[in-house]
Amino acid sequence: MIALIDNLLTVFLILIFARIILSWFPPSGGVIDQIRELVGRATDWAMEPLRKVIPPVRVGSMALDLSPLILIIGIQILQGFLRGMGRV
Repeated sequence: MIALIDNLLTVFLILIFARIILSWFPPSGGVIDQIRELVGRATDWAMEPLRKVIPPVRVGSMALDLSPLILIIGIQILQGFLRGMGRV
């Protein structure tokens, strides 16, 4: 059971990284936008609460969203805890 949860968290991490990478590409109306929409729907439920608590960091004229980074760190901590439990 711990291995299943760990694997699901790994898949979720991959989706978060995909979301970060896809955000670098401008909207084009093509397949990338469809993939971005799908990945966004799969990850929004976890990022939206973080966005409400942690505002974007202003970097010049840009706003840097820290919610993916915080979510990645949280998942890594959770996976470390789960993997430690699996060794017992």
